[in-house]
Amino acid sequence: MEKNYKRHLITAALPYANGGVHIGHLAGVYVPADIYARYLRLKGEDVKFICGSDEHGVPITIKAKKLGCTPQDVVDKYHKIIKESFEGLGISFDIYSRTSSDIHSKTASDFFRKLYDDGKFIEKESEQFFDVEANTFLADRYITGTCPKCGAEGAYGDQCEKCGSTLSPDELINPKSAISGSEPIKKKTKHWYLPLDKYEQWLREWILDGHKEWKTNVYGQCKSWLDGGLQPRAVSRDLEWGVPVPVEGAEGKVLYVWFDAPIGYISNTIELLGNDWEKWWKSEDTKLVHFIGKDNIVFHCIVFPSMLKAHGGYILPENVPANEFLNLEGRKISTSRNWAIWLDEYLKDFPGQQDVLRYVLCANAPETKDNDFTWKDFQTRNNSELVAIYGNFVNRAIVLTHKYFAGKVPAITTLQDIDKEVLAQLPQFRTELEKSISTYRFREALKTAMDIARLGNKYLTDTEPWKLAKTDMERVATILNVSLQICANLAIAFEPFLPFSSAKLRAMLNMEKLEWNSFGSSEILAAGSQLNKAELMFAKIEDEVIDAQLKKLADTDAANQAAAEAEAAAAPVKPAPQKEECTFDEFGKMDIRTATVLEAVRVPKTDKLLKLTIDTGIDTRTIVSGIAEYYSPEDMLGKQICILANLQPRKIRGIESKGMILMAKNEKGEMKFVTPEKLIENGACVG
Repeated sequence: MEKNYKRHLITAALPYANGGVHIGHLAGVYVPADIYARYLRLKGEDVKFICGSDEHGVPITIKAKKLGCTPQDVVDKYHKIIKESFEGLGISFDIYSRTSSDIHSKTASDFFRKLYDDGKFIEKESEQFFDVEANTFLADRYITGTCPKCGAEGAYGDQCEKCGSTLSPDELINPKSAISGSEPIKKKTKHWYLPLDKYEQWLREWILDGHKEWKTNVYGQCKSWLDGGLQPRAVSRDLEWGVPVPVEGAEGKVLYVWFDAPIGYISNTIELLGNDWEKWWKSEDTKLVHFIGKDNIVFHCIVFPSMLKAHGGYILPENVPANEFLNLEGRKISTSRNWAIWLDEYLKDFPGQQDVLRYVLCANAPETKDNDFTWKDFQTRNNSELVAIYGNFVNRAIVLTHKYFAGKVPAITTLQDIDKEVLAQLPQFRTELEKSISTYRFREALKTAMDIARLGNKYLTDTEPWKLAKTDMERVATILNVSLQICANLAIAFEPFLPFSSAKLRAMLNMEKLEWNSFGSSEILAAGSQLNKAELMFAKIEDEVIDAQLKKLADTDAANQAAAEAEAAAAPVKPAPQKEECTFDEFGKMDIRTATVLEAVRVPKTDKLLKLTIDTGIDTRTIVSGIAEYYSPEDMLGKQICILANLQPRKIRGIESKGMILMAKNEKGEMKFVTPEKLIENGACVG
């Protein structure tokens, strides 16, 4: 049984202020957090919903250098865009502040100093890359070079964006400073570290034993980190942009952004509440819930709780309902390639349709696994669900009331069995919604809310009041009263999900109060009360509107492709670095043979995979190969190729693949088959 809390403190991950907010952020964090906050407020709970821009760190300084402006200029621009975008979508933060504020700087400094004075940190000296010309230590992102894995030029010191490999600066071939272009040297520097290993046993007990109710993706990731063993983590770095380390002799050092940012939840609460803030962060009768994406699980479940534990006096999160990722049209969202739907652009392109996006993102929420947003699904859900089910029912009920009763709520005379059965379901819907929302299953809760509209539509269809109006107006009065009570329940049920639409419905129904405790009642609207004119709740979205959005994505793809081709053409073509030596015996284990492609089809819901049926001379088998970007199924038919025949089979998209096709790949990423000089019988050995 859940503890009764006096207060509910809800935080949403601080968006990084070097770009706008896109649908992946919204579906993963902000829409579910807003649903939860609005639900608790409807119930009359004491709620504070906290967020703000995360404005420190290396990517912002890199962006500032590229734009020829200051980091403050960058964060000022994007903080404004993000804040206004959230307001436009109705995300109901009690405060949306920023980590460049004076209050945050003081709060973060005081937090660090408390841990420092209490001896909670380890001081360590290490060698890091240093740019002599620029006279500065280099963060990993300020170091570029050749990727040791794929040979691509311009790989960063933390990642190669070409092949996706995670790197360290020491692994780069021919490392260069991204600031001056010079070759960096190694230089000693001192930093402070939080010894996470000292909190490992406590974290095991708190999470693995004490919070088995957490979502499986969150619990599993925490267990994986803990089972792998925690290591001390630096809380400072050599950088000018950020909160200065408040220790003598720490000039040129700031708090590492991962340490700095979560303290933003505290500083923003202080900014909101002043001296009243402590009971929200230090009283056991406050429930703290962090809404985040899965890439932030370790920081909110392992690191930040360890910081709070080390400091002492703070409550810990009761739950961290992290979501997985939302893809776009079957591909991972990429801000660097502009493969995204940006909230500020959506609000301009779809004025007055905030709730359509809220609805679709909640309906497709990646709660347990990655999910996909497509513009066609967006259109279908709007037209077939919001318009045809919810909007249609409300419109019919209110229009009929105006037609037959001059817009006044008619009185019930006698309830028949069908009326009683319908009204009896309303309290059940409330119970189901409460159970789903309290366990962070918002997609399930949204479906339940829409089922109320489905119930109303079926009720009107079954009772046909427009036919009865010729002979039995008392019966029509009862039917429309029941229908309007369902509408009133819909206004309450949908308010956490679709606040703009609920406000419109309340206005039509002339509902003065909106309280969760009224949900389930069959007497929300008093007989004789006057309704306002019916308005369409939602508008149908036509094909040309969706086509325009798909064209925008296609244009983005074309621009990316053109830029990549131009970059590749300008860059010298170099072969990938030679792999480690192998022995003749190791090479001899590979059974390479000639084969011919008999059939080729695309693997559904993939961009790169072809399913090939191959005649190897010794058998006919299936190979799944990621070559669809370069060869169509028609190109493959009858082609003689070479395959690694004795590669251990594995399943790819549920298809067993037996073998691998031999391909040559150059620096530009172009792939060509390795084939015999002349046709030869299938099954001939290569080597």
